[in-house]
Amino acid sequence: MGETPGEGDLGRTATPPRGGGEGTPGLPGESAPEREAGSRIVLGVDPGTAVTGYGVVARRVDGSMRLLECGVIRTSAGEPLPSRIRDIFTGVEEVIERFSPDAVSVEDVFQGKNVRSALTLGHARGAILLAAALRDLLIAEYSPREIKKVVVGTGSATKDQVGYMVQRHLRLRTPPSPADAADGVAAALCHCLLSSSPLP
Repeated sequence: MGETPGEGDLGRTATPPRGGGEGTPGLPGESAPEREAGSRIVLGVDPGTAVTGYGVVARRVDGSMRLLECGVIRTSAGEPLPSRIRDIFTGVEEVIERFSPDAVSVEDVFQGKNVRSALTLGHARGAILLAAALRDLLIAEYSPREIKKVVVGTGSATKDQVGYMVQRHLRLRTPPSPADAADGVAAALCHCLLSSSPLP
């Protein structure tokens, strides 16, 4: 279950996407908190055919950032690949529907993966990119090393270090969990931190 316990925020379980998503919004009572005037919202996604992590981050006018929600979209290992890709697409589509992000930041395929793993992961990325493209959203893609470099300060950071720095950047009480959700948040943070000018 994803956690987004910000300062003064009470987490609650979000309505899971049909694709098997789990998440916790930053504010109780509504599916998505009301957008602050002038803020821009970035959806970060860490693709995976079994578990796709996501994080929704709002960047305020003053440059400060706030975590709105993070979680994971799980697929069943017993289902054929086309069904799992459909579930990933549906899950991401529902997050986009609830938060209306201005941009989607997606982790690129790690080139060190074997060919079969890279091809399978590419299917998951394709579903995510399609969900964003159908809404004409700005799409940014970053390598895992680039995300770690921007968020942590080193491209060789461990998952624990990524989670810790996500916690620090967003002033959370604890790091987002599971690690896949933290990676999704890190992808969103990477785009926010690299965007020196206001997001469109």
